[in-house]
Amino acid sequence: MDVIHLLPDSVANQIAAGEVIQRPASCLKELVENALDAGATTIRVHVRDAGKTLVQVIDNGSGMSASDARMAFERHATSKISKADDLFTLQTMGFRGEALPSICAVAQVKMTTRRAEDEMGTLLEINGSQVEKQEFCQCAVGTNIQVTNLFFNVPARRRFLKSDQTELRNLITTFQHIVLVYPQIAFTFVADDEIIYDLSTGTTKQRIEQVFGKSKNKMYTAQLLEINQQTELVTISGFVGKPEAAGKQAQQFFFVNGRYMRHPYFHKAVLQAYTGMLDADHLPPYFIYFTIRPEQIDVNVHPTKTEIKFADEQSIYPILSASIRAALGKFNVVPSIDFLGGNIDMPIPNAHQPQQAQMPQLQMSSGYNPFKRPGVSHNWQDLYAGVQQKVEPQQHEMDIDTTPLNELNGQQVFRAVDCNGYIACAVGDKMLLVHARRAHVNILYHELLGMLSHEHGTGQQLLFPESITLSKEEEIVFASMQSDLEHLGFIFEKIDAQTIDITAVPAMLAGQNAESSLRQLITEASSTVGEDLRKQIALGLARTAAIPSGKRLTDDERNDLLRRLFNLAMPRITPDGKTVIREMDAEAMAKLF
Repeated sequence: MDVIHLLPDSVANQIAAGEVIQRPASCLKELVENALDAGATTIRVHVRDAGKTLVQVIDNGSGMSASDARMAFERHATSKISKADDLFTLQTMGFRGEALPSICAVAQVKMTTRRAEDEMGTLLEINGSQVEKQEFCQCAVGTNIQVTNLFFNVPARRRFLKSDQTELRNLITTFQHIVLVYPQIAFTFVADDEIIYDLSTGTTKQRIEQVFGKSKNKMYTAQLLEINQQTELVTISGFVGKPEAAGKQAQQFFFVNGRYMRHPYFHKAVLQAYTGMLDADHLPPYFIYFTIRPEQIDVNVHPTKTEIKFADEQSIYPILSASIRAALGKFNVVPSIDFLGGNIDMPIPNAHQPQQAQMPQLQMSSGYNPFKRPGVSHNWQDLYAGVQQKVEPQQHEMDIDTTPLNELNGQQVFRAVDCNGYIACAVGDKMLLVHARRAHVNILYHELLGMLSHEHGTGQQLLFPESITLSKEEEIVFASMQSDLEHLGFIFEKIDAQTIDITAVPAMLAGQNAESSLRQLITEASSTVGEDLRKQIALGLARTAAIPSGKRLTDDERNDLLRRLFNLAMPRITPDGKTVIREMDAEAMAKLF
């Protein structure tokens, strides 16, 4: 009996959907790219429940006829290409004809569309690849497509979706990848009836400011330098950050021919241009746009189309690095001139009447004595009258206190010395070298976890509240961690949708900049959820509040630090796996000599 048979179209579409539609953000990307290919100048996006319940895209593009609307949901039906050679001259975002059939295979789809020359539009309703309704209707020119109940017929896939906060961040990130390439198009993004972005048309620099400038105290684009390099092979344009704009996390985007891409090789070229300018753990922001002949790249590598191969990337690498170095060189060498700061009163010499330089005239008073004041003794010996000389006995810095400090594994620990951020102490016949800052991070981390588990932390009221304006992504992350932060001692007051006042901070953060501390916490926690989020909050606060590297401690501080460290269940490594204690026995020390 024959055992090989063709799969039904509905099953084949569900399999294909697993590659093309991985999450709500994938659905958003495909629908918006279709709107761009249709020539839309205004695009509105509505999502509900982080896209799980609704992803809707409304555009004013060319629309479709009734037959095209029906054909668009068939597999491999496309208007973008007609033969294999067209793959090497792509001018559109989509081309495979897989997106719409993949979406309708795992969701319920309703679409209305109309062309400008048609009096009536078309209404189409599809439920899991099954067409349930197609009829004429009244609608605006363009296309309005609603995708509801994503993965309703694939419950296993739906269970693997992340939390609403994570999926909404993915939606916003995908939206940013698109809007940063098309500043000439107006975009609106609405999540659960709240307007997240309302972007008007403008230049690329204005679009970057619209997307990322809201959360900054000063204009975000003021920290960016323009690059523009034209060669026969490629044109590179965009903006890179000044060295002081670098951070542990930064906005970094590559685009090629209007399409977002990831490219680790070109990322190395960017970092090479910053050699010697950045700390080891800091990254520069950049928005770099490549324009290249379509036949020089291959976008048909992965269904997501974010992995793109270049025919001659080895030649583009030095061009990219050199263009960034040129921009940084101009920034470092050419001083900025403030043309809005008013006039400068500077004498202008008359070229027709040369003047001879005059020696400046100085007037001196021979009787002036700055130390001669009424009521002050002029005999310096009187200043030391009655003072007996006393010389304190000098203590050698390396003297060791032989008082037992604590016990570790049943052996007495003796305090030794603090040397440039390290503490040496003897344990039995071994010597321990303790990294003071990492030890403090380890101690604070476990204390903060305890506060979070008991939901009770001590806060310190700020004399003046500190305001912080969050970006849309930061606002989502902050909402997921706000209750935990309040359990640690933070107190917040909401001013508006994106602005909050910090009125109190945990006692261990006293003296720290509250705004920068909170923003750093949000940045570090942006990729974690659940119990891992609590651990990331505790670790981030511990790093902020811990003593700085190299700080010299007093005897009491050193003793207290070691006592608290050795009381931990795992004193030898930090929560992120860094070594706290190094141990040397007699044999290891002998090798040093």
